[in-house]
Amino acid sequence: MDLAAQFAWLLMLGMPVASISWTVTHEEIFRELREFVERRSNRSDSGTGRKIHYLITCEYCFSHWVSAAIIALAGFKVLLDDWRGYVLAAFALVWVANIYMTIYARLRVTLKKDRVEVEIKEQEHANR
Repeated sequence: MDLAAQFAWLLMLGMPVASISWTVTHEEIFRELREFVERRSNRSDSGTGRKIHYLITCEYCFSHWVSAAIIALAGFKVLLDDWRGYVLAAFALVWVANIYMTIYARLRVTLKKDRVEVEIKEQEHANR
């Protein structure tokens, strides 16, 4: 695969990695699972147990696992045709996915801020 195609694949594969990582670590549908894992993490006696349970509550940490799964499914490699291409792809994919998640998080904050400002203006207008 030429470099342009690899770059396109990297950008495209970053989207499902970001989507899955964000959904599992932030959205309401997985809240119970996150709370369960968080309790297990806090109660664990070993450092390894705490780290393993923490993985599902951190979008950056979880994106490594999702990236590994996506790379395994797609057989995606970057720059090199051996195992090193998979390693490079994994880290590049995590980086791209986290850029997408950062953009999404900022967009959500901006939308929430705008919504609150509109509500405040509506309340002020209603009070006049």
